[in-house]
Amino acid sequence: MHNTSTFAPLKNRKPVKKYCMKFFTRRRIIEAVVIVVVALLLVVTVDYYMSALRKSPLPENTYLPEPRIEYGIVVDSFYVVKDVVKANENLSTILMNYNTSMITIEQLVTKAAGIFDVRKIRAGNKYTILCSNDSLRKAEYFIYENNPTEYVVFETGDSLHVHLGQKEVEVRIKTASNKISSSLWNAMAEISASPNLTVELSEIYAWTIDFYAIQKGDNFTAIYEELFVGGESIGLGNILSARFNSGGKDNFAFRFDQDNKPDYFDDKGQSLRRAFLKSPLKFSRISSHFSNSRLHPVLRIRRPHHGVDYAAPKGTPVHSIGSGTVVEARYAGGAGRMIKIKHNSTYATAYLHLSGYAKGINRGSHVQQGQVIGYVGSSGLSTGPHLDFRFYKNGTPIDPLKVESPPALPVKKELADSFNQIKLVQFRKLDSLNIPEKQTVRPI
Repeated sequence: MHNTSTFAPLKNRKPVKKYCMKFFTRRRIIEAVVIVVVALLLVVTVDYYMSALRKSPLPENTYLPEPRIEYGIVVDSFYVVKDVVKANENLSTILMNYNTSMITIEQLVTKAAGIFDVRKIRAGNKYTILCSNDSLRKAEYFIYENNPTEYVVFETGDSLHVHLGQKEVEVRIKTASNKISSSLWNAMAEISASPNLTVELSEIYAWTIDFYAIQKGDNFTAIYEELFVGGESIGLGNILSARFNSGGKDNFAFRFDQDNKPDYFDDKGQSLRRAFLKSPLKFSRISSHFSNSRLHPVLRIRRPHHGVDYAAPKGTPVHSIGSGTVVEARYAGGAGRMIKIKHNSTYATAYLHLSGYAKGINRGSHVQQGQVIGYVGSSGLSTGPHLDFRFYKNGTPIDPLKVESPPALPVKKELADSFNQIKLVQFRKLDSLNIPEKQTVRPI
């Protein structure tokens, strides 16, 4: 007999098959969705990495190009015009060619007041115009180069502005050395050195070496600065040290700042400057020496010639050998146009046969050492252009070539150690630059 409590009647049971089908259908849908999502994520991830692998790797040293900067302005987006100022051109005529109105130009001139005088724009100087990079080519900036290192920027765009700027100057140390066969000028030309180096050396040694008496075999070595802007040489800087061997004697020059002023001193710390220059002309030759009995080239008689004649082209500048006061500036018979200068209570000098006087030179004028006072000529009793230079001590003429001029102040005692350090470094450099068989100009 069956237990009716254990087995319920069939009609009272729940529909198990229908319920299970519903349950399994929902579960499979969720699983399918999850599988699809996972599959999509895998496909996207794999595609991303495969795309990355298909790309060519960039070199490690690949960088974005740096912007091109000129005069402190990024010029990549501009149409750039470079030219030089031509004869009769000025700010207006240049800018009007690049669609700049006269009103704008007048405003620029006003803004430039106290910064740069636009009337000083000179023919031959370089300029750059940065124009809009379209068919209009309107000037946005005008940059005028006043000299190789300084420039003026005129901003002509929406905001008008004017300012000064300076280019970066690179200083390179170089050396020059050669033996002299005829003159310092020719010796420099033989090694293609700058003519300015000749001038600078002659001025440094103007008080100690008579360049009209240098001999074949004399030699020199100089360590100097050359200045570069944008890789191009713009001239000389300072001469740092030099050795000039004249007549077998070494004459050293070391640049040293004393009292915030640069000067040149010898190896003993004595200043190379003297109370008097060695010569009133920078470049010429001695054509006649001091003599008590010389055959006069015009009168053809023997008479004293108490001066030194320097042959030089007409118009060559004549320099006062020392500071002083002009006591005579007149036409003096056979001496022609002449100038006499009193330097102190002991010394005086005279300059004869001039073609003319420098501006401002009159009796009573005060002149500085090295100042141009007149020009070589052939006035008076003269056979050709030359300067007759005379030197007086206590009113008596003496041979100008034998005057021993006292030096200026030496290196101060408290600065001696600093000077000696600089001297030692430069001396070693000069000593390593022995005069070679073949002349040289080279960097150091």
